[in-house]
Amino acid sequence: MKNGIHPDYNPVVFVDANTGKEFVTRSTKQSAEKKVIDGVECSVISLEITSDTHPFWTGKQHRVDTAGRIDQFNKRFGGEGKLNITGAKRKTRHAVKASEEAEEN
Repeated sequence: MKNGIHPDYNPVVFVDANTGKEFVTRSTKQSAEKKVIDGVECSVISLEITSDTHPFWTGKQHRVDTAGRIDQFNKRFGGEGKLNITGAKRKTRHAVKASEEAEEN
């Protein structure tokens, strides 16, 4: 490694702002707030979301109505002869209008 071009790699403690859980590691990030852990002075960095509070890891993840989004996408961009996300072939808007007009007559 070349000297003088890399940032300093120091011990830090990341603190979850919601739960107060601390993660001790090393990082190039620093802060003015310091804390001594096991005799080592660490920079304290507060985070809003960590693995302790992230919805994916806590199991409190919100489910999105993906079927509705897919239908909306296919309705908007699906074309005749083109496969849409669900794999079914769709008619173009013009083909749908023509078939509706034919049914009315």
